[in-house]
Amino acid sequence: METQSIFIRHARIIDPSRQLDRVGDLLLGGGEILAAGRLGVDRIPDGAIVINGLGLVASPGFIDLHCHLREPGFEYKETIAAGSRAGAKGGFTTLCCMPNTDPPIDNAAVVDYIRQRARQDSLIRILSIGCVTKGRKGLELAEMEELANAGVVAFSDDGDPVYDANLMRLALTYSSDLGLPISNHCQDRSLSCNGVMAEGSVATHLGLDGIPAAAEEAMIARDIALAESTGGRLHVAHLSTAGSVPLVREAKERGLPVTAEVCPHHLTITDQWVLGGKGEPRASAGSLAYDTATKVYPPLRAQRDVDALIQGLADGVIDCIATDHAPHDITSKQVTYQDAAFGISVLETALGSLLQLVHGKKLSMGALVDRLTNGPAKVLGESYADLASMQPGTAADVVLFDPEEDWTVDTSEFESKGRNTPLEGTKLKGRVVATFSGGNMVYQGPGLRFEESRARV
Repeated sequence: METQSIFIRHARIIDPSRQLDRVGDLLLGGGEILAAGRLGVDRIPDGAIVINGLGLVASPGFIDLHCHLREPGFEYKETIAAGSRAGAKGGFTTLCCMPNTDPPIDNAAVVDYIRQRARQDSLIRILSIGCVTKGRKGLELAEMEELANAGVVAFSDDGDPVYDANLMRLALTYSSDLGLPISNHCQDRSLSCNGVMAEGSVATHLGLDGIPAAAEEAMIARDIALAESTGGRLHVAHLSTAGSVPLVREAKERGLPVTAEVCPHHLTITDQWVLGGKGEPRASAGSLAYDTATKVYPPLRAQRDVDALIQGLADGVIDCIATDHAPHDITSKQVTYQDAAFGISVLETALGSLLQLVHGKKLSMGALVDRLTNGPAKVLGESYADLASMQPGTAADVVLFDPEEDWTVDTSEFESKGRNTPLEGTKLKGRVVATFSGGNMVYQGPGLRFEESRARV
């Protein structure tokens, strides 16, 4: 069905693929972007929906390279339908779902199942990431060529590292032939052991087992060496430590095919939040010892790590931002910190969290949009470049957001089935007001302002 024409007036249009950042108009129709720039009212088609974009930013829809939609197998935590609604509300028009499902995405049949479910239930584009090893067990490689032919966009055993160095070497060799990246969950288990949060003063204070930074950095160093020897494409998932940034920087300087991502929570909150006071001293001695909503892997770390990650993102050493959206049911978090599940529900709070960096002048608006659109599109490869473009003829995947809107996180309003976030009750500045996928408005926020059409007669 042909979509209705949409004319967005006077928005700040940011198109990182063309390094465009200026106030103008945007015309969507027939599922495509028809025009962008200073168009004027004489370009408004008859019967078009006209949106007042004054004060709003219009950019390509965000692309999430790292998202857990839980289906099949864990639909009580999340579904493709609910995850797509959450993504649309957060400004995402493309989600890449991780393979730690049941059954895992280690064969073409599961890829086809997810594609069918997405076609039926999703408001936005869903892409699959296939397993590196069969069953994610780390014992033998999955049929990577079969998965590539079925349409996966990358390979990962996320949730578990590819621990066997020889298997990782073989996987990277295949990735070179297939042209698809290997996204590894970098964790040396001999170092992380039973750790549940970052090693440091907070873990010591709470008596919790800590995860040292070396657990991440040692495996990143190993994988970079393997990427160099094989020529395979390595994508480092969810960087969290200060020491990881120079490892990626050096690999890039040597021209190695290495890319990296960082998550909103690792850029904006620290391990102090584990204490339950949202980074502030606890109000009373009677308050809970910790907040299990902060339990995530990699763990929240110290401010020096956060600062280094922000600098790496600003410099372009870190290519993109990925949510690692990991929704859980209530009972998975309402237990002791040791027993709580790792993960935070992120899709609907990502933009508001990240705009703190812009308002704090740590990252430009253009750089933020680039790392949410152009950066991940480049990791996916040339065939997905148009997803980060607002040039005429490309798909009308567009997000409109108000960078100045103040709002308070209320998980009862989440579209995601996962309400597990330490940001509950936190005030954020910046919010999505509309998301368009293929020209269809898949999310409309209360801040969207319509105008009466002034179409030509």
